[in-house]
Amino acid sequence: MTKLATLAQRDLLCSNCAGQCVYAPSTGTLTCNSCATEHQIIPDPNADPAAEQHYHPDMPHTEQPRFATDRHFQCDSCGGDVVFQGHSISENCPYCNGSLVEQAFDESFAILGMIPFAITDRAAQEKAQDWVKRRWAAPSNLGALISNCRVAGIYVPFWTFDSKEAIDYTVRYKKKVGKRSYTRSLSGSMKTYFDDLLMPASPHVTPLIRDGILHDFDPDKLRPFEPAYLAGFAAERHHQTVKQGLACNADDKALLLRNRIIRHSGKSNIVDVSYLTDTTGIKYRRILLPAWILHYEYEGQPMKVITCGLNGRTFGERPFSMLKLFTYAAVLSSLAAGFGFVWGALNIY
Repeated sequence: MTKLATLAQRDLLCSNCAGQCVYAPSTGTLTCNSCATEHQIIPDPNADPAAEQHYHPDMPHTEQPRFATDRHFQCDSCGGDVVFQGHSISENCPYCNGSLVEQAFDESFAILGMIPFAITDRAAQEKAQDWVKRRWAAPSNLGALISNCRVAGIYVPFWTFDSKEAIDYTVRYKKKVGKRSYTRSLSGSMKTYFDDLLMPASPHVTPLIRDGILHDFDPDKLRPFEPAYLAGFAAERHHQTVKQGLACNADDKALLLRNRIIRHSGKSNIVDVSYLTDTTGIKYRRILLPAWILHYEYEGQPMKVITCGLNGRTFGERPFSMLKLFTYAAVLSSLAAGFGFVWGALNIY
């Protein structure tokens, strides 16, 4: 049983006043909600977050140990399964804002590393406000909606995968000769590899959440897993086996391989790519990465904005103002008509 299962509520109480402590991204400490005393978090000096586990798909594989959790919550809307370190901080799902229902005893896989939150909820909301200001044709009240929305911090589960790929491929491409186009084929071989390929470890990690984190992930910033970093936040645990993780992310990996094949072929106007790859040297980590999810509604439609907990990169769902779209279209039409009139007048004379 790992630390997450054994860290007791008393371990999160302030030694100065016995108040409840939460992790503070601004200082990197456990900070008391009552007296503001800061307590240093000291990770296990023997833990190595850079360590990777080997996986051989053709051999019996022993998974990392599971840990037990006696208090976890499941969303009755999206099915998201989260835990809270210490006391429950919310009755709503951080993923979809649905209602959370406490569940009985459960198990999940051990976490090998994590990157704690580096920005606060207030900073996340400021990033979201800046994001709104840059949205073309956004409704005028969108900023006000974002400023009053619910902000949920959650550690989301990801994989890092390493692998070596020996590929035999065929590409079909179009070649133009004179006025006619022909389809040609080219076969080739190549070797490539993936190092710390970041992949979601849960169906609840949507493309919006993944993209909000993907561009800012630096494996050198991984730290040993320490439950104290979760205090005051929600976390989804790892439930996928390695085999399941590889299968769920096979389409994303295939797209990356296809793009590498296209570059290797040196051809343009490619219409089809087929290949066979021999995958070896698979290594993995189970990690947690931080995300702020901002929930709001526009005309009854639930929407969300994602701010990366690593450095604040922001992505989101947004509505459009029909009035602004109509105004922009009218202006563009007027400019086009004016340009046509001037062009016509110049050609007359």
